[in-house]
Amino acid sequence: MDDSSSRSRLRPEANSKPREISVTLNINGEQRTLAVAPWTTLLDALRDRLGLTGAKKGCDHGQCGACTVLIEGRRVNSCLTLAIMKDGVHITTIEGLAANGALHPLQQAFIDHDAFQCGYCTPGQICSAVGLIAEAKAKTADEIRELMSGNICRCGAYPNIVAAIEQAMAAMGSKL
Repeated sequence: MDDSSSRSRLRPEANSKPREISVTLNINGEQRTLAVAPWTTLLDALRDRLGLTGAKKGCDHGQCGACTVLIEGRRVNSCLTLAIMKDGVHITTIEGLAANGALHPLQQAFIDHDAFQCGYCTPGQICSAVGLIAEAKAKTADEIRELMSGNICRCGAYPNIVAAIEQAMAAMGSKL
């Protein structure tokens, strides 16, 4: 068998539909099953397939943090995560943080401290901050800044973001 015939067998037919895989995502406490191509990112599944548009597509390379969600309570860039890898895993998006009509303490702190300008990065900033507080590694404002450095704010609201995180940490019983 020559190389050209083996290559043609590996190449999909021009009219063939890509094979989709069924995945069940536990998002914000609700199980959602959908069929996705194996290369579908969690971000694209959330935004395009499930209508959860809080997580933003910023750089699509894991450099800006606009797509940050919580997976099993840990902050993750959803643009770098394949949806099929998160079958059955607990995922929390910005839409799932508020409970019973009450804002999450970080959401309220962002409002209180005007920790957003255009708002594009805000969902990723808040999800990342929720994960940061859960990690319990930040004890100072400098540590907050360092541990939040994966989330970019083009508007430069960093002092207000740090103040909001400090307020939420105090409200949630974490100590600086």
